[in-house]
Amino acid sequence: MSLTHPHELVERALELSRADGCVVIADEESTANLRWAGNGLTTNGVTRGRRLTVVATVDGATGTASGVVAQEAVTLDGIERLVRAAEAAARAAEPAEDAQPLIAGRAADPGFTEAPETTDIGVFAAFAPALGEAFARARAGGELLYGFARHEHTTSYLGSSTGLRLRHDQPTGTVELNAKTADLSGSAWAGAATRDFADVDVSALHADLTRRLGWGRKKVDLPAGRYETLLPPSAVADLMVYLSWSAGARDAVEGRSVFSKPGGGSRLGERLSPLPLTLRSDPAEPGLQAAPFVLAHSSGENDSVFDNGSPLAATDWLREGRLANLLTTRHSAGLAGLPLTPPIDNLVLETSAPGAPTLEEMVARTGRGLLLTCLWYIREVDPATLLLTGLTRDGVYLVEDGEVVGAVNNFRFNESPVDLLGRITEVGRTERCLPREWGDWFTRAAMPPVRVPDFNMSSVSQAS
Repeated sequence: MSLTHPHELVERALELSRADGCVVIADEESTANLRWAGNGLTTNGVTRGRRLTVVATVDGATGTASGVVAQEAVTLDGIERLVRAAEAAARAAEPAEDAQPLIAGRAADPGFTEAPETTDIGVFAAFAPALGEAFARARAGGELLYGFARHEHTTSYLGSSTGLRLRHDQPTGTVELNAKTADLSGSAWAGAATRDFADVDVSALHADLTRRLGWGRKKVDLPAGRYETLLPPSAVADLMVYLSWSAGARDAVEGRSVFSKPGGGSRLGERLSPLPLTLRSDPAEPGLQAAPFVLAHSSGENDSVFDNGSPLAATDWLREGRLANLLTTRHSAGLAGLPLTPPIDNLVLETSAPGAPTLEEMVARTGRGLLLTCLWYIREVDPATLLLTGLTRDGVYLVEDGEVVGAVNNFRFNESPVDLLGRITEVGRTERCLPREWGDWFTRAAMPPVRVPDFNMSSVSQAS
């Protein structure tokens, strides 16, 4: 790869552009990873990557068209071909429905002309020895540990023909640890999201897995049905992430989603939960920091390349139980008569009620119910109600009289996260967590455990 700085690629692409408008995004990425199986490291590595995205806009008699072309490992010599391809795509396209004037520029971000930040294997300097100690404990206890850790640093440079010069540095780390019994009949999972691995407690993760493998020594078969269920933060995150992805204002006002009001309009302002729950996003959320401006590499239902560079601010999606905002681009905001509230790359669910309990305290006050570990293979069944189906995984436990008494079979569930909000009876303490199903796409989440009195386990699953 050329040693050319990414900002130089942005400037050169803008200089070469003959379109009426142009936006260029250079993403410089480095990753470090570890993998392990059977209580031993198997692979490790470091990678580097570069991707350049060019958005060309062309004005016509009936509107403005856009063309988007992206390429990996671009050098200065290859930029002109990329720019011309984007311009050709724009000239061949119909006017873009989401067309808006490009965002006006302001003073360049500090560091725009500086080299990108990177990661390397040194990010695991404390994590790797702690993992080795966990391997030793697992061998001594007759367990097998599997999993992986990944750290990625992406530096994004955004420039436009209107003068934007923005930069964002995004570190993203995840670890998934799976413990199995020696005969592979029992399995438990734990995951964590991090910015730098300094806050990952391997010993605590392993201790939790060992405890759950112990719970699994006793097996209990249960039929399908509705059960009082405790969902841990990871499971709640997977449901709320899907809810947030589905909260487009245009779909709502046009009658195509669970957020549509019968007879027309959206459900904004409607109470979705009797509890004082707030679902929010904030680019500056401590520990979950995300891009403070729109970085759209393509246009979609809730994203627009014309909005690139729009500033992002703290946004409540659900406020004290009421639907407060829906996702909008500038185009859909205009159609719906709503403020601009683009997606933000983090999500927090919390209660304003005092004294929120821990998950352990919620277990202790449970007469009889189920304790989940996580959800997976989640798929949408009905967009009108946001009914989802999926499976439980890596441990469903029976709680009786405040104690976990054994592991039960896995289930297929059918639930709508919107309907679920109205049935939650207890909300625990919010903590940072890793969504299990959506962790490859969305890692910056903080969720509480919740109690649902009648979670719908629609059928028994043979998955193990």
